[in-house]
Amino acid sequence: MRLVIISGRSGSGKSTALHQLEDEGFYCIDNLPATLLPALVERAHSGALSAAGLAVCIDARNAHVDLIHFSTLLGELPGDVKMDILFLDAEDASLIKRFSETRRRHPLSSEDTPLADAIAHEREILEPIASAASLVIDTSQMTIYELRSAIRERLIGSQSGEISVLFQSFGFKRGLPTDADLVFDVRILPNPHWEKSLRLKSGRDPEVVAFLEQQPLALDLFNEIADFLDSWLPRYRDSNRSYITVAVGCTGGQHRSVYLAEKLYRRFRHDYPEANLRHRELQDAPGGEAQA
Repeated sequence: MRLVIISGRSGSGKSTALHQLEDEGFYCIDNLPATLLPALVERAHSGALSAAGLAVCIDARNAHVDLIHFSTLLGELPGDVKMDILFLDAEDASLIKRFSETRRRHPLSSEDTPLADAIAHEREILEPIASAASLVIDTSQMTIYELRSAIRERLIGSQSGEISVLFQSFGFKRGLPTDADLVFDVRILPNPHWEKSLRLKSGRDPEVVAFLEQQPLALDLFNEIADFLDSWLPRYRDSNRSYITVAVGCTGGQHRSVYLAEKLYRRFRHDYPEANLRHRELQDAPGGEAQA
């Protein structure tokens, strides 16, 4: 039996994730009281529910004491249940903007608790679930369509038994991706930004690729990162890890990191059919993504 537990801060995309799983044939329940999880799973496990799997959303609307004992509840589940815990989050500024645009009320806000404080407090309340998560997705720069695509790629695709590897470029000036497992800093490479003809292009453009391919340091760095991944990705896979995010960062996330993430994706996509590619800072193409 397949079980997906969805959690995360309000405004991070939990409803979108649940709707996507419903479209994939899962039996979905929103705002499930955490204490009911063992009984629900037991019933589903007995074959009472005819569906591809069970997906439940557990969030901060639960009693705080129930969330504190979340790990105990997980221990009550049948041992042969294939479980994924998906935790969605976003930068505080992104969450505040989303609530401001929709004019929705945050479930923890009140006359005495402003929105910013409620958003910060919610992360503390959900820490027991966040720490148990098998997959964390930062939705700060994602559209609804990109999040739905990420759910398909990383949760539905993972049923094949292969490890799902996401190669993601990013810019350090906007901070580390919260869902990164391995981070490689490529700011040591010559920066195409200082070449006037390349400044407005990205690491996917042939001119930028040609510039970096001429740099011996770029080839050395790529080879060493590839050698590292050659050694360690199989070990992550053999330890029953279902997902791993390889983040490649440069200053702005436009040239060097994009170039190397693309190159790594092409290098490993045949060995790992569940491999995917995302450029966090590129907004000029749909999602800045490429898929296997």
